[in-house]
Amino acid sequence: MILTVTPNPSLDRTYEVPVLERGAVLRAAADRLDPGGKGVNVSRAVAAAGVRTTAVLPLGGPDGTLLAELLAAQGVDVTAVSISGHTRSNVSIVEPDATLTKVNTPGPALTAAESALLLATVPTGAERPAWIAGCGSLPPGLPPHWYADLVARARTAGARIALDTSGPALAQALPARPDLVAPNAAELAEATGRPLYTLGDVAAAAQQLRSRGAGAVLASLGAAGQLLVSAEGILHGTAPVAAVRSTAGAGDAALAGFLVAGGCGPQALASALAHGAAAVRLPGSAMPAPADLRPEAVRITLRPPLDRYLSEPAVPGVPGSRSAVQVESAGPPRGPTDPTGPVEPTAV
Repeated sequence: MILTVTPNPSLDRTYEVPVLERGAVLRAAADRLDPGGKGVNVSRAVAAAGVRTTAVLPLGGPDGTLLAELLAAQGVDVTAVSISGHTRSNVSIVEPDATLTKVNTPGPALTAAESALLLATVPTGAERPAWIAGCGSLPPGLPPHWYADLVARARTAGARIALDTSGPALAQALPARPDLVAPNAAELAEATGRPLYTLGDVAAAAQQLRSRGAGAVLASLGAAGQLLVSAEGILHGTAPVAAVRSTAGAGDAALAGFLVAGGCGPQALASALAHGAAAVRLPGSAMPAPADLRPEAVRITLRPPLDRYLSEPAVPGVPGSRSAVQVESAGPPRGPTDPTGPVEPTAV
């Protein structure tokens, strides 16, 4: 069983428009409503993979009730912490070329009592989850060390813990020694204060996070794929996608794929890539089912070419220098020696 904790869940409303024109009245070609929040998406993808999952969520108001109903319909067990505020709604606007414009609201402020109850709701008893995944931003009212407290709680439960967060919440959680952190390129650059231009830069930044307490780092690099850095070494993988429909939730699907495949090694990385690539072919923040996966398209490099350039560099403090989708483009720019290393297909 995989348990997720999402301190700031949402209802995600996605609209597909022919073009995003500022100041105009837009008519959506399609729209959808999904349960949202990074941990919520992880649970949805885990459930779609046929693995039992429980989502621990603070929920309030009619939107909180609707979110729980939508999750139950997708096979996700919900453990709700009732809050006085109202669950937020986020809006995504997707253009035909897959350009995504997102408007995220801050979410309801949690009281100190609600914050403590949310943490206490994570089980530490006989039913031990294989993984606990703490994901997403912290809502108003939760201190930056909240995820560090969650890591300690997971240790008490005897579970491995993965974190997908950023900023001060990630920085303060690292000394608590999470088993896995899953930043995208921009979040990794921010966390280490170093620009990322090549796979070698990413590997060095990931090792820096490991030196600060992370057991392993699963870095999402957009068109350059994903890099897994752990005590066992460095692995790199890609998964080509011919046409991207929506990037929303792709990183969450990838993390779910990694966890359901055991959470370590090349098979887990291949599963992460297959899930992330499948997600970008789907509308809105829909999570992929096994039939959507194309494991035969995944490529894992056992000795990554560390001088390979990223297709989208990440520079701390530069807006837009981020890339969170696990897809392979026709080819990013290469270094002068253009080493490729051995590449082999990996089936999930």
